[in-house]
Amino acid sequence: MTDQTTNTVELATELTMAWLSNPNTRTSAEDVPAFLKSMYEAVINLSTPPVEAPAEEAAPEFAGAVTVRKSLANPDVIISMIDGKRYKTLTRHLSTNGLTPAEYRARYGLKPDYPMTAPSYSAMRRDMAKKIGLGRKPGQKAPAKAEASVSEPKRGRPAKVVNPS
Repeated sequence: MTDQTTNTVELATELTMAWLSNPNTRTSAEDVPAFLKSMYEAVINLSTPPVEAPAEEAAPEFAGAVTVRKSLANPDVIISMIDGKRYKTLTRHLSTNGLTPAEYRARYGLKPDYPMTAPSYSAMRRDMAKKIGLGRKPGQKAPAKAEASVSEPKRGRPAKVVNPS
């Protein structure tokens, strides 16, 4: 045996004896050889220099399910580059796939201004927000509504017809 091997065996034996001398350790005689072997392997692993890891693996290239142009072709939906399915908004879809919008854009080589929602959906939400008054500064009044020729019917009452004169 070499000096290094003897030193490793002695160290593993000392660790095993220390483990057995602990009053809280309850073990049978059959478990001692297995523990000694595991201690020896642990000491060997700690004493040998780590093997150099292979060069970093190149990041896998992701091919989109559709082209960028096709994913934005329809204003009502945006098509996912991951699975080719149609969505009004991609944020929830991306989170279920473990991606953030920035990671999604980087993975498929998209520009930073690539939208995460369909244009018509964004317009609908914008109109709804303006209608309820979001985005106004405090104290500003809502834009005046144009009077209709037919007033809105109230519950259970017939609509009133206004005579245009």
